[in-house]
Amino acid sequence: MLLLIPGPVATRPEVRAALSQDIAPWDPSFRPLYAGVRSRLAEIGRCDLTQHAVLPLQGCGHFAVEAAVRSLLPLGGKLLVPMTGSYAERMARLTRETGRVVVELPASSVAPVEPDSVARALAADPEISHVGLVYSETSSGVVHDPAAISDVVRGAGRRVLLDAVSAFGALPLNMAAHPEIDAAVFTANKCLEGIAGVSFVLARVDALQRHAGCAGSWSFDLHDIYQHCVRDDWGSFRFTPAAQVMAALRTALRLLAAEGGQPARLARYQANAAALYDGMTRIGLRPYVSREAQGPIVLNVHAPADPAWSLPGFVAALKARGFLISNFYNTATPSFRVGCIGAVTPGDFHRFVRAADSALTAMGIRQRAPA
Repeated sequence: MLLLIPGPVATRPEVRAALSQDIAPWDPSFRPLYAGVRSRLAEIGRCDLTQHAVLPLQGCGHFAVEAAVRSLLPLGGKLLVPMTGSYAERMARLTRETGRVVVELPASSVAPVEPDSVARALAADPEISHVGLVYSETSSGVVHDPAAISDVVRGAGRRVLLDAVSAFGALPLNMAAHPEIDAAVFTANKCLEGIAGVSFVLARVDALQRHAGCAGSWSFDLHDIYQHCVRDDWGSFRFTPAAQVMAALRTALRLLAAEGGQPARLARYQANAAALYDGMTRIGLRPYVSREAQGPIVLNVHAPADPAWSLPGFVAALKARGFLISNFYNTATPSFRVGCIGAVTPGDFHRFVRAADSALTAMGIRQRAPA
């Protein structure tokens, strides 16, 4: 079964094999493994390790987003969130539930956020201290421009919290060139092609120190994680880590380097997305966003208007043909989504398109265009 979802993704056999060993995370031999992973992640994020720290968190990307909000936005502070889709909505919700204030900025779900709209919102409310931006909005497939938006935020004297969960490792990020980004968060199991179970925050040390004590949670306190590493060792965790997941991530990072690093991975994902986009249109389906706005991470496709359409039925028909896609959608109108990331190639998507065509025919779908 080939996973074509935007995370957890299909992985290489070498990555899965790294899970097979028993590991004692408190043993000194584990520390170089973990420290090496941190060093490689800092390189990918273009961090200056005199100013940035790579901080781990056991759990999914939402855990890391909440930790960044709690640790870098004071209680009662204001976060401007461009409402780009369901993952922006989740950021807004968890921010409110931590006792912070959210200012929602209306935004298109099918086009990148306009930096000028962010500038106007910041000018209208001087109490906003941070902008929370989703780099790659999985619900739509649109990639937003953190560099352009961060430039506007820096010009206004404010800060950025960047959700790079489905972007890091493929889409470019240069933390050193954007000192206004207090934190960028991501996970092991998306563009890095590792295993689910650990997330990370690339955080500015001065921001961590400036807001020490504001997290209101021991588990989500990034400053405490940082202090632990400074005090004990950069190869140690505060609490029991997903040690086998870290071993798999080390292997995944080696494979990323062998592929040619972030630019090469982005090129492969772009080729995947192009093959999928072209294939969907060729068999009579309509992608959710325009080709110009379509990112290389996930493709959302309008559901056919045919009364025989059923998302669960389509998912089951694809599984019978060897492919697994998401069994839900986050778009305003019915759709299905297919991940373009993971250990997959354009050839896999050519095969998927044939399988999708066959599945629709077997379901009796005659009208493939949306309403």
